[in-house]
Amino acid sequence: MRSLRRRLILSVSVSLVLFFGVTIVALDSVFRALADRSLDELLDAQTVALIAAAETTADSVSVGRLADPRLSTPGSGLYAAIDDGREGWRSPSSVGVPIDFGPALAPGERHTARIDVSGSGALALRSRGIAWRDDEGRSFALTFSIATSLEPYAQQLRRVRTQMFGWFAVLALLLLATLAVLLRRTLAPVQRLEAEIRGIETGARDALSTHWPRELAGVATNLNALLAAERERIARYRKTLGNLAHSLKTPLAVMRAGLHGATSVEALRAPFEHEIDRMSRIVEHQLRRAATSGGATVGQAPIAVRPLVADLRGALLRAHGQRDFSIENAVPENAQFIGDRDDLAEMLGNVMDNACKWCASRVRVSASPGAAVRGRLRIVIEDDGPGIAAADRDRVLGRGQRADEATPGHGLGLSMVRDAVELYGGTLSLTQSPALGGARIELDLPGH
Repeated sequence: MRSLRRRLILSVSVSLVLFFGVTIVALDSVFRALADRSLDELLDAQTVALIAAAETTADSVSVGRLADPRLSTPGSGLYAAIDDGREGWRSPSSVGVPIDFGPALAPGERHTARIDVSGSGALALRSRGIAWRDDEGRSFALTFSIATSLEPYAQQLRRVRTQMFGWFAVLALLLLATLAVLLRRTLAPVQRLEAEIRGIETGARDALSTHWPRELAGVATNLNALLAAERERIARYRKTLGNLAHSLKTPLAVMRAGLHGATSVEALRAPFEHEIDRMSRIVEHQLRRAATSGGATVGQAPIAVRPLVADLRGALLRAHGQRDFSIENAVPENAQFIGDRDDLAEMLGNVMDNACKWCASRVRVSASPGAAVRGRLRIVIEDDGPGIAAADRDRVLGRGQRADEATPGHGLGLSMVRDAVELYGGTLSLTQSPALGGARIELDLPGH
């Protein structure tokens, strides 16, 4: 069964049937024991009353006034007999009823039996042997017998059983109805969780709600975390494709510029191999970033920033060889970045490429310790171009946004840099350069 509620109701129903069945059997046994005891007491009382009413003569035995009127009514269901070894005596109620009261008993002997009588059904028989002495001193051995019909007791037992079955059935139905209501209220959060998961599957919801009972809070939180991680992974894969395409632009531009200025195939070999290796590193780096969260600094060896800037400077000068400008590497020798070298190369490469594209004649890269927190590195890229208007600075940091739509590009560079900087717990600020007059981009990263 797929429904927990049905499974619980079925399990409880079986348990109730077993429990009530055992209870009914136990109560029935107790009631039958009480009925048998009551019947024995009745037979003993009737026997004592019969002994008290008995009268004997030398020739016969008789009974005076009968204590129970049923003994005087034929077929009443209560019968009596006295056996004196001769004709004896039988109650008027036994007329026409072929009852075998059994043999005579010795004084002090007792006998109890259940007998079947044709036309009268089952009877309970109690016999008792008495040593009798009359007023004249004569001794007799008498057997007093009392028999009563068991049909009233059987009817009473059936009535009690019917009532027990009825009451227990009603009680079981009430318990099951109460349990169904309680289960409906108790399992309502589970049903709500099922409905919200179905909504997520159909696209109607993005995540599960936040308010859940303690037993389901962990499940809902973990599911939301799993959904968020899956969405982030998909978004990261999509970004990676765009980042990869954007990162390959510079090496391809360098190779294209080399083709126009090359005089022989041999002259192309060295720069092409260098750029192909760089493209391979970019592809591997982007694929690795797509599979991981990035931004880890624990266990990372420090990366010298100045040599990396020097490599990027040479690549960018070749890529933009048709223009006349300079790139100043003002990064100190001891400036170090704590993180992945490819991450830093991607960040600096994108920002420096933008600066080369927009500058008039000069780009400057510098670095210094972070101003507010120790263990931080501040890298500044400036140019002498037109800069970015204050109204456009927040917008150009968005993915796919550019300040000048007429200029070729994808609008991904600064967005990629911002994402990478945030992965390292840093910040990216975009202002105007007081020294050069163009754009000034400051990266705050882990390092020293």
